[in-house]
Amino acid sequence: MQKSAIKILTAVAAASMVLGFSAGCGSAVQNNATNSDAQKSVSKEVTGIAIGNQKIKNGGTLTIGLSSDPDKLDPTLSSSLYSRYVFQNTCEKLYDINSKDETVPLLASGKPKISSDGLTYSFNVRKGVKFGDGTAFNAAAVVKTLERDLTNKASARKTELGPITKVSATGEYSVQIDLSKPYAPLTAVLADRAGMIMSPKALDSLGDNFASAPVCVGAYKVVQRVPSTSITLEKDPNYYDAKDVHFDKIEYKIITDASIRAQNLKSGDIQVADSLTPQDASSVKGNSALSLMSVLSLGNQGIYINLANAKGVGQPTQQIDSPIAKNAKIREALDMSINRTQLVNSVFGGMYESACSFISPESPYASKASNTCVKYDPAKAKKLLKEAGVTTPYKIKVQVTNTSLNEQLMQAIQSQVKAGGFDLEIDPVEYTTLLSNVDQGTYGDAAQLGWSGRIDPDGNVTSFFKTGAAMNYAGYSNKTVDSLLTEAASTNDLTKRSKLYGEASQQLREDDPYIYLYRMRYLTGVSKKIAGVYVYGDGVLRVSHAAFLAK
Repeated sequence: MQKSAIKILTAVAAASMVLGFSAGCGSAVQNNATNSDAQKSVSKEVTGIAIGNQKIKNGGTLTIGLSSDPDKLDPTLSSSLYSRYVFQNTCEKLYDINSKDETVPLLASGKPKISSDGLTYSFNVRKGVKFGDGTAFNAAAVVKTLERDLTNKASARKTELGPITKVSATGEYSVQIDLSKPYAPLTAVLADRAGMIMSPKALDSLGDNFASAPVCVGAYKVVQRVPSTSITLEKDPNYYDAKDVHFDKIEYKIITDASIRAQNLKSGDIQVADSLTPQDASSVKGNSALSLMSVLSLGNQGIYINLANAKGVGQPTQQIDSPIAKNAKIREALDMSINRTQLVNSVFGGMYESACSFISPESPYASKASNTCVKYDPAKAKKLLKEAGVTTPYKIKVQVTNTSLNEQLMQAIQSQVKAGGFDLEIDPVEYTTLLSNVDQGTYGDAAQLGWSGRIDPDGNVTSFFKTGAAMNYAGYSNKTVDSLLTEAASTNDLTKRSKLYGEASQQLREDDPYIYLYRMRYLTGVSKKIAGVYVYGDGVLRVSHAAFLAK
């Protein structure tokens, strides 16, 4: 094994260290929560804990309790929020977002220049930057990465990159992107995984095995991964801003049980705990040794219905032979059998928000159409099932991540939908297994899975519901939706885009390939021994320039 390769330890060792834990989907759930004053205080937006004028000390290891094991550490192939946590430290993007959810340059040296017809984007990249393997970062590296994202058969970035026809280096540090039609979301797309630039040397050496030893530009580099247990990073001396990187190492410990993460935080075994439940977050907030960050997600949680994903994403669709896949009335009945308000209040203590579409109500693209939910009406749901000609209670099996938290959520839904004529069976599986199953179309009737959210609405819908899209887990296809999404992405007119996304929301609500449930709040506990930690609306934990505070 090369020195640069990640040390993958045995599954036996991993299993012995992970007993009692299970993978999670990032949704924090609690039972019998109450909307107390303490919990209301948890809802106050806190996006970061700044270093400011505080004195810091260099060195040491930051230990983070991570709620789920990331999938592949390959920006082209990854689809997990938790891989983005690691990428934030190891694989910088051309652009990033700030606390106001605005795009700002990162590896790019400035905002892109867009031609008057919207068909050409050009930008320069930073000079004097090196990848973790010491090779130079330049425009050619950007071209190689983006071409891989566009052409790799398993790429999850292909749809996000839209109508790109050519990427070229017009100089050593100058990049030009040509489009077949205007594409408004492009800068926002380059502020996420599609904008993470990978080492050409590593790509040439590893190809599709890039995740085994990922090399990008980052404050840290991956040196060890123990499956389902931990990921260890070390400070990268090649990083262009190494003087402002303070830890020697960052270790992610996979602790899927939220209460155990909270306990480890309180005991000092870890310094950061992600995805706390509202109940645990309240106790963290009341602890004088700890701080709490609280940020409403730009994304959503919901239930996919497998309509035609019989052969796997990227393969030709094939109608699933089941009543719920064939008949929208049954899906609509399931949708209206769920009381979102009650779900949010009873399961989440009122800390989260109901979700009705792919657009957050706080988004400038939100509209009455996108904010409208299917009305809770179990009596009407039963009538729809009768019209559909199915035997009631209608049985449906839903795969869910096998944490007690997510299972509690589905148990609440299971109880609710009985009144609408459904018999819901819960099928718990590990998080990485669930991701694999939805990708391969082997999840049966339905799967509960969410999305961490993007600042541009296109990033929350097109990759999932446009015909043939890279993450179209339902196998959904509707020409009207395709046309609306294409038109919305082709204009920079906010009012027009809002109207078009509202119309797409209405059509998706009628077809119900995905039943929107709620928007979570990212609740992150942080030891007061450290500072320089941030979480924004995209859900990514940012610690690349964090440090221990001097005593």
